[in-house]
Amino acid sequence: MDILDQSVVLTALPAIQETTGAGPDTLQWLTTGYSLPVAIGLITGGRLGDLYGRRRLLLMGAVVFTTASLLCGLAAGPGVLIGARALQGIGVALMIPQILASLHVTLEGKNRSRAFGLYGAVLSIANVLGPVMGGLLTEADFFGLSWRPIFLINVPVGLAVILLGRRFIPESTAKKADRLDLTGVLLSVLAIIMIVFPLSEGHVHHWPLWCFALLASGGLVLGAFVRQQQRKQGNAPLLPLPLFRGRQFSGGTAAQFVHGLLCGLFFMTWTLYLQRGLGMSPVEAAIAFVLLSVGELAGATIAAKSAGRFARRLPQTGTLITIAAMGGYGLQIAADQASLTLLGMAAPVVLIGFGLGMVSGPLADMTLARVPHEDAGAASGLFNTAMHLGIALGTALTALAFFATTNGSPDVALNRDAFRTVLWWVTSLLALMWALMFCLPKQAGDQAD
Repeated sequence: MDILDQSVVLTALPAIQETTGAGPDTLQWLTTGYSLPVAIGLITGGRLGDLYGRRRLLLMGAVVFTTASLLCGLAAGPGVLIGARALQGIGVALMIPQILASLHVTLEGKNRSRAFGLYGAVLSIANVLGPVMGGLLTEADFFGLSWRPIFLINVPVGLAVILLGRRFIPESTAKKADRLDLTGVLLSVLAIIMIVFPLSEGHVHHWPLWCFALLASGGLVLGAFVRQQQRKQGNAPLLPLPLFRGRQFSGGTAAQFVHGLLCGLFFMTWTLYLQRGLGMSPVEAAIAFVLLSVGELAGATIAAKSAGRFARRLPQTGTLITIAAMGGYGLQIAADQASLTLLGMAAPVVLIGFGLGMVSGPLADMTLARVPHEDAGAASGLFNTAMHLGIALGTALTALAFFATTNGSPDVALNRDAFRTVLWWVTSLLALMWALMFCLPKQAGDQAD
């Protein structure tokens, strides 16, 4: 539900802009407004699952998400739509940490590695379905609803999760449950808002002094949060800081953050490039996403079958494949310019997806492998926070890497040039993610509990 709702909106962005009159900054907040509440709430959601039951929190989040999806489909303007997207993000923040935490506490060894591999494959399936549904539903314009069915389709899915989850998901909690650290919650929320908001809005206001002041203040609040958590260790902290003493968790979480950063930057600008730089329809753009997602599914399937045998070599190899494919795609764009077709770009696009598909499942498995069961929810929340905060910041970076060149113009040449610049940014982030993976286990047996 989470990944589907991130990807389904991408191919519908131009249609949403046309029917609602949304500007470039509003378009950005359709994705940032979703990712930011997720990033803010995942750590808290994970800890709530530890304390009050992971199945209970997952089902509560599903109710919130389903209701918000209905509101998105009924929204009359961009303001209401952004608000409903934010409510979706809150629902996701309650749901998502419970998934990895439940896998972690109920499975061991190779069974857990296979489960995390299947988890990556499920994400890839959602990436396949999302852009296809976004393009087809927008193009079909059912009952004159334009893009609205891309959100309404979540309602039956959410109801199915609620009904099936009550029957089949086992309940689990931390053995030593305690009260929620409300001070830690407040400080973490303030820090993330004060850092992400100016990054998202700075370009709209031409980077005034208050943006830099807010960023600096956010850094101070983040420092206060860390100090407060240090004092709370042993007394039910929001964030178990000893997790970061192991390079496996800290390095893997940092790699996950960079993964989200490059995804947030690449996927939003890619859909704009396909439709504005190459003049594709929403359906054609959806097919391009399918090509990438089919490759991603193949990579994730290989990761699932490997079941942790290759340790860090598997995700690092996937990252190198993605770097090479991104470079080839950039050269192709420079050579073919406006004549580039779906068939022509198929090879590098499939390889980009194939490489990325080899990353998600193994990275989650190795990062969380040595986390104590009582901290599974908090660790899962933090790991997912890294991804979603990265997506939010990556989307915010589109202001510098893409919109600074196009300024919202539909000019095809400007959009092509801007996207070529984005590819340089993304390739650099991929190289950083590859380097961070050296913190993960070198041998498969090293990640065992």
